[in-house]
Amino acid sequence: MAGLKLVVISGLSGSGKSQALKCFEDAGYFCIDNLPPALLPTFVELCHQQGGEIKNAALGIDVRERVFLSDLVGILERVKVLGHAVELIFFEAREEVLVRRFSESRRPHPLLPQLPVLEGVRIEKERLADLRRHADRIIDTSDLTVHELRELLIRQFRQEGVPQRLTISMVTFGYKFGVPYDIDLLFDVRFLRNPFFVPDLKPLTGEDPRVRTYVLTDPDAPLGTFSHQDSLRSIL
Repeated sequence: MAGLKLVVISGLSGSGKSQALKCFEDAGYFCIDNLPPALLPTFVELCHQQGGEIKNAALGIDVRERVFLSDLVGILERVKVLGHAVELIFFEAREEVLVRRFSESRRPHPLLPQLPVLEGVRIEKERLADLRRHADRIIDTSDLTVHELRELLIRQFRQEGVPQRLTISMVTFGYKFGVPYDIDLLFDVRFLRNPFFVPDLKPLTGEDPRVRTYVLTDPDAPLGTFSHQDSLRSIL
């Protein structure tokens, strides 16, 4: 049975580790966040027992505690000896960038929440210096947007056979109930005939041919439909 391809994500707080893990999930990896290093061999064994269903995995590992740090390097070496491909990626960013990110999110540094953020950043850098030296790849996210980081990781780690898909969801709603908060585009079609005011059509849904016929035979329907289609094509 082929070995597991394992990507281990670690690095400085605020450097984009959680976002990176989401990118790996989009790239077709099985992802787990905040896995204690001591459980890594157990996870690998479970993947092996699944008969190869899990071939690629990305793990977010928090090694701020010194005991975890000393364990992780040795554990990764043992996993490699078992025939699995392991890559340790260390994420970092410049001090001023990390401080700004914590300031914007209004969160204290998780390592030393009682101290100024800059002190927490520097102490964490010192604690993780040895892990950084063992990293197979170091990614500095200081000058990367979330979208640029995603593009970088997807390009380098996308799995064969995992297509890049764009999901489009269309939702209808009544204005009296308020506009949905999670929409990106809104098309107002209240200029079309409303089947709700036709007694025979009121209890039906838009999937019923009678409702579609009633709406689409409105003289204004072709103009609105084509206009929206053109807008979507240009955006996509």
